[in-house]
Amino acid sequence: MSIRLRLAIWYGALSAIVVGMVCAYAYFVHARTHYDEFDEMLQSRTEHLGRMLADARTPVMRHGVLAMAAPLGVAVRVFDPSGTTILEEANAHQIPSLTPRDVLRQPAPRLYSSLTARVPIAHGRMPSTGTFGVTAPPSRWRAYVIAAPTGNAIMGLASVAAVDASVRRYRRFLFLLGVGGVSGTFVVGWLIARHALLPVAKLTRTARQIAAARVPTHRVPIERERDELGQLATTFNEMLASLEAAQTAQQRFVSDASHEMRAPLTVIQANLEMLERADRLAPDERQQAIAEASRETERLARLVADLLALARADAGVQLRRQPVELDRLLMEAIGEARHFLDGQHLAITGLEPATVVGDPDRLKQLLLVLLHNAVKYTPAGGRISAALRLDNRFAMVTVTDTGIGIAPEDLDRVFERFYRADQARCREPGGTGLGLPIAQWIATQHKGVVNLQSALGSGTTATVRLPLSS
Repeated sequence: MSIRLRLAIWYGALSAIVVGMVCAYAYFVHARTHYDEFDEMLQSRTEHLGRMLADARTPVMRHGVLAMAAPLGVAVRVFDPSGTTILEEANAHQIPSLTPRDVLRQPAPRLYSSLTARVPIAHGRMPSTGTFGVTAPPSRWRAYVIAAPTGNAIMGLASVAAVDASVRRYRRFLFLLGVGGVSGTFVVGWLIARHALLPVAKLTRTARQIAAARVPTHRVPIERERDELGQLATTFNEMLASLEAAQTAQQRFVSDASHEMRAPLTVIQANLEMLERADRLAPDERQQAIAEASRETERLARLVADLLALARADAGVQLRRQPVELDRLLMEAIGEARHFLDGQHLAITGLEPATVVGDPDRLKQLLLVLLHNAVKYTPAGGRISAALRLDNRFAMVTVTDTGIGIAPEDLDRVFERFYRADQARCREPGGTGLGLPIAQWIATQHKGVVNLQSALGSGTTATVRLPLSS
């Protein structure tokens, strides 16, 4: 069942409850009011005619009173104490035969009592000096019996047919009104829900197009940004943009990783084929081929290790957490960095004791990445310096070199995986192009940041900012 249909059903059910309660209340109030007025009319006119009959002294006067009853809508009969009719109007044969004894034997409640006894209406109680009775359907007559001062009984009768017909007509009207109101509410609710959920339908179509094309380039048009559905469409577009960026980055990453892995594999394969085909290869040439294949194997192993580290980073693998003496770790990293110096000068310009919380192996890897990059891009005779200083509640590690530097247009992108500052993709043999992305991930995992400041021909300064342990 669609949301539009469910909303329409909910609107219809709610309106049915409300309209049903209002119609029922209106019907009971209408019926009670009409039947109350009918009883009050019958009672007052019967008592009035009874007083006039008591004042009538002659038969002619009494028949005159009876003649007055017909225009008032009431028929009057007078009974002696034994229940015999002693006086009635001329057309009394059209009125049901009902005696005071019948009324007293089975008195009837007010006409509304069977319909509206539970409805609170601000009506006063009618003065009851007599007894009500009613004949059985289909021709209902209401009777009201009072005692005359002479000992006789006076009965007033009136047909309830007109009031019953009016109540039935009103009941049918309310029923049709309720059915029409509920049906109209259902239709209008369905139309409103359909119009209100149009953005959701557009979202659905866009999602289907993306699923069919497998490319998240489509966007949902936003008509009203301030309502909930507009915000949903905006969030959906933001999600699509994020997916598109992630897909583009993934495609570039796979392409770059394939390119990086293809080069060492090609060299290894070429050297192995040469060793297999050359029967009389000189010992020095054979040793050179083996050494070159070994170097490329080491490079490939480093590349796979870096890819594994980034894969763990993307998977959200948590690092170890323990107190680490950052100054001692920096000294160890500098000691290892001295092994791959090639004519550069490496010095420590400042070292303050600092303790951070983190993974010592990963933090050491971060420092080695910065030192290795400084050595790699600094020519022989250049200078490299490292320092550790405290800045409020942070430890600041800086690695400065006098190397070739980084162009301004490339400075913001050096943390991208396999990013090349030029399209020739030149890189020192042995590099993987993943050092800075790994360094950035390690710093982020330790709630720190890595910043680079550089200019072409002026060298580079890399700064790592890590929070101190409390």
